[in-house]
Amino acid sequence: MKHSSILICALASAFVFGSAALAQFIPPGGSPFNPPMPPPPPPPKIEAPVVPQMDAPPRQSYQPAPRPSFGDRISRCLDDAAASGLDPAERAAYSRACAIR
Repeated sequence: MKHSSILICALASAFVFGSAALAQFIPPGGSPFNPPMPPPPPPPKIEAPVVPQMDAPPRQSYQPAPRPSFGDRISRCLDDAAASGLDPAERAAYSRACAIR
């Protein structure tokens, strides 16, 4: 009876200490203070470009381009007049006529 109890205690201690030793395994070149590696990033999403259909009608925008604001037109006209070498009085007359168009 004494031998069997010693054998049971030895097996129980082997299981307890054996599992603890496996939990503390450190790979070669590693450190117990290093955090675990992060998971790899997800693969990029690759989509095939849309291929135009031969029998599909072309899609065009029939909307005219928006007209610049009045202030933008005056500024452009004054710049054009100054580039042409007009004096201030002539620039004012030119910008009034030019911005209306």
